[in-house]
Amino acid sequence: MAFKTDIEIAREASKKPIQEIGDRLGIPNEDLLPFGHDKAKVSAEFIAAQAGKPDGKLILVTAINPTPAGEGKTTTTVGLGDGLNAIGKKAAICIREASLGPCFGMKGGAAGGGHAQVVPMEEMNLHFTGDFHAITSAHNLLSAMIDNHIYWGNALEIDIRRVVWRRVMDMNDRALRQITASLGGVANGFPREAGFDITVASEVMAILCLANNLDDLKERLGNIIVAYTRERKPIYCRDIKADGAMTVLLAQAMQPNLVQTLENNPAFVHGGPFANIAHGCNSVVATKTALKLADYVVTEAGFGADLGAEKFMNIKCRKAGIAPDAVVLVATVRAMKMNGGVAKADLGAENVGAVEAGCANLGRHIENVKSFGVPVIVAINHFVTDTDAEVEAVKAYVAGQGTEAVLCKHWAHGSEGIRDLAEKVVALADGGTADFAPIYPDEMPLMEKIETIAKKIYRADEVIADKKIRDQLAAWEEAGYGSLPVCMAKTQYSFSTDPNERGAPTGFSLPIREVRLSAGAGFVVAICGEIMTMPGLPRVPSAEAIMLNEAGQIEGLF
Repeated sequence: MAFKTDIEIAREASKKPIQEIGDRLGIPNEDLLPFGHDKAKVSAEFIAAQAGKPDGKLILVTAINPTPAGEGKTTTTVGLGDGLNAIGKKAAICIREASLGPCFGMKGGAAGGGHAQVVPMEEMNLHFTGDFHAITSAHNLLSAMIDNHIYWGNALEIDIRRVVWRRVMDMNDRALRQITASLGGVANGFPREAGFDITVASEVMAILCLANNLDDLKERLGNIIVAYTRERKPIYCRDIKADGAMTVLLAQAMQPNLVQTLENNPAFVHGGPFANIAHGCNSVVATKTALKLADYVVTEAGFGADLGAEKFMNIKCRKAGIAPDAVVLVATVRAMKMNGGVAKADLGAENVGAVEAGCANLGRHIENVKSFGVPVIVAINHFVTDTDAEVEAVKAYVAGQGTEAVLCKHWAHGSEGIRDLAEKVVALADGGTADFAPIYPDEMPLMEKIETIAKKIYRADEVIADKKIRDQLAAWEEAGYGSLPVCMAKTQYSFSTDPNERGAPTGFSLPIREVRLSAGAGFVVAICGEIMTMPGLPRVPSAEAIMLNEAGQIEGLF
């Protein structure tokens, strides 16, 4: 049986004018800023006017650790939103925007797949409404103003050896990780070491995704620490007087983007921090807006539950004052086999033993999600090569964990293939059994917060951090930042820092290479192992196959 590709399915979509999608959520035309006919931004005034309304139910979609076999977390998020609407519920979807880095690198797009997609797919995966460009520009404006301040006399007495604000771009480029800036003589300023991160790792991205409104955004931007003096006194963005102009650049980007699924259901697509190097969730303003407008809101957190879901619970929910009513944990038979030791080339052959062996990874994620006090259900994202025996093996294992697994065929059949899960998720969310709580309190010391995540979520035996790192954390506590949550930057492929260590490893150490204070966003970043905040392209990047065909259509992007 021949299946159409994602892009072929997307191009055949029968899209409705975005005003009709907004009308389904009660958004008047005058509160939509259209970008063409099929996408729009929602006005800040309309969002503010929703403040007194009750919230709908919040459903988080997360997954096992990703493998080359594929898990389909975004596809399941979109499919579940369609499924909820198909069974008569008023539901909306909240997902992140796509970074150009993965699109032209190796991961591909971020709009779902098959018959569970958000459209317009091509635009979503490229420039969309320009939010990422605005974030990049605002971030680099601050960079330019720091160096400009130093050039024109350095009245703040910045120690150029202690400028901690790096530049960003929305592309994978390892050559820019560490650079020397301002070479070429007196006219170009004072030479210093510098570097680039990818835009999705920018603190400005994190701030936009955690801010409640423009006033909150400006205050958070002003709180960014950009450098230190020789006496180790922090220099803030507001000291450079960049916060006002940055807010201007970000004013439109702060407005959530409304689009639609293939089945013409509403989807908010806004913000895009990675979950392996940032907090991995869509914007607070989009999620809170959706909760006021829909009875059920399906959102996702990036990569596996050890990264995205942990940060959703410990950072986003803590900061936004929201709580999930149910969690859907996505897994595939193929990924279970890969965790069980099967090579990618051999995944098509039935191997129940490997499925059973690989389920340990799934089991640990189930335990972790339950540790936050939230009920969880497993979605088995169906592939045509899955056999009945393999599916039953996953279901039996999950039942042994006190949870239910539901086979979902939304990729091939859209909402019809996920109705069973939709009905069970409604029962779970409406059941009132959620008793959400983060796994550590605000007052816990920063190092203990890192150790709590390492031991309770990853199952590490110990955290390795040298005296310099421990002293830095203590200094931040002394400066009043001890109550902040921690954001772990770690490989997404394993519970450990070794990306090749699949399954549910134990008996390992978690090395902390560096810590960074994101005072504006409101968290401390712990960089673990060899994870990079500026990725590189693979040996054969996706960009090599991306082009316009004779009909002027994009090929190779998906």
